[in-house]
Amino acid sequence: MPKDLRTYLDQLAATAPEDIYVVSREVDPRFELTGVVAKLEQEQRFPAVFFRKVKGSDLPVLINLTASYNRLALSLDSTVQTMVQECARREGNPRPMKEVGDADAPVKEVVIRGDDVDITRLPITTHNELDGGPYIGSAVLLQRDPDNGKVNAGIYRHQIHGPREIGLMQNPANHGCYVTRKYEEAGKDQQVALVIGHHPAFTMSGVAKVPGIGGELEVAGAYLNEPLEVTKGVTVDLPIPARAEIVVEGYVPAGRRHYEGPFGEWPHYYAKTGDQPVIVPTAILMRRDAIYQDIFAAHPEHNLVGALPRMGSIFRRVQEVVPTVKAVNLPYSGGGRVYCYISIRKTVDGEPKQAAFAALVAEPNIKHCIVVDDDIDVFNEAEVLWAVATRFEADRDMIIMPNCLGSHLNPTAYTMNRDAHGYMQTKLIMDATRPTPPAYFPPVAKVPAEVMDRIDLNDYLEPFKGELRPAAVHA
Repeated sequence: MPKDLRTYLDQLAATAPEDIYVVSREVDPRFELTGVVAKLEQEQRFPAVFFRKVKGSDLPVLINLTASYNRLALSLDSTVQTMVQECARREGNPRPMKEVGDADAPVKEVVIRGDDVDITRLPITTHNELDGGPYIGSAVLLQRDPDNGKVNAGIYRHQIHGPREIGLMQNPANHGCYVTRKYEEAGKDQQVALVIGHHPAFTMSGVAKVPGIGGELEVAGAYLNEPLEVTKGVTVDLPIPARAEIVVEGYVPAGRRHYEGPFGEWPHYYAKTGDQPVIVPTAILMRRDAIYQDIFAAHPEHNLVGALPRMGSIFRRVQEVVPTVKAVNLPYSGGGRVYCYISIRKTVDGEPKQAAFAALVAEPNIKHCIVVDDDIDVFNEAEVLWAVATRFEADRDMIIMPNCLGSHLNPTAYTMNRDAHGYMQTKLIMDATRPTPPAYFPPVAKVPAEVMDRIDLNDYLEPFKGELRPAAVHA
């Protein structure tokens, strides 16, 4: 059976049933639903949660599915230790889409169009206290570039303004914003589709940093390890993922605006308010027993689901210029966007900066890039900081680059005149690698490897039984 949200849930239930919680009592989509997940988060628990009954809707809600690297790795049939390299490998081998007819497209089991379209029938949540209203935070937006004809996919935030109007807020650094700007400048309406609920591999393709505009749906096939099944749109000329749970088709009227925000974003702050484009829905497609999948904004799920595909994309870009790259991490401490740790097996001085340049080009959200040697585990921040403490000198190993395009969602972003919040940030590169030979650098103090290799702790350790005394010695 082709992969989709349901096949993944079956896989997860079979391998890690403890990762799924079910709530049968009715919950309010305004704060109560996300409050349950936030309460679990306070206890350092991050399961997927399935809410059977949501006030005001007939559909259940699944949230927090992608709040775990173990679960994201599972979606790639990988492990946490190998998921970044596997993500990069698959991204480099995109698969063409496979078109299927209506009979093989579960998303077309229910089709609502015309005056019957009412987006508020969906169980759309209000995530955080100061959010401007309910938001669709999990949808992959599909757009067709008017110049090359390719379909671009990206995840953005979509405030619900009413039954027939949805907000659209796109980062100026994202390809989707370039597509929207082209239609705006030509004075033409833009056809779009919001895809809600699919296999995590599909969701991650929406935030992969694919070179150029378009290509994410082919990357989705690569992540799925099989062609993504698509069907013709009902009211739009776009390929619709056939096995999605819900799809909202519509158009973006050129020049039309609606005040949008605030919204809790990935830095865990409220960001960006003002007039933004809108989407007018023209059809809602869904399965008969559709599941509304949500992503908990400004919480771990938001950060993690966006981090892994970005890490895979960055790994590929860095590997193109520094083939000896070992690993890449966008740590949670930086929201999965701001800090980038790269480990390389350095062969010549200067390579670390090349690696950092490639990462900064691939992901505009990165503000601080730290490059370390391949003996450092980039997923262990204590090791990364140790490398900075002992292998880095600011006057020699640091590059500061002001006035770079960055993330307007980061509270520190600025305008050219530094007199207001804007789209630019100062980028920092830290080379925390050792100099290459013949320059001397002291070796790391450690137990001989051959001794470590032959020690099996099971042969040494035994439970403590309440006494720490030497054994009796008999003459």
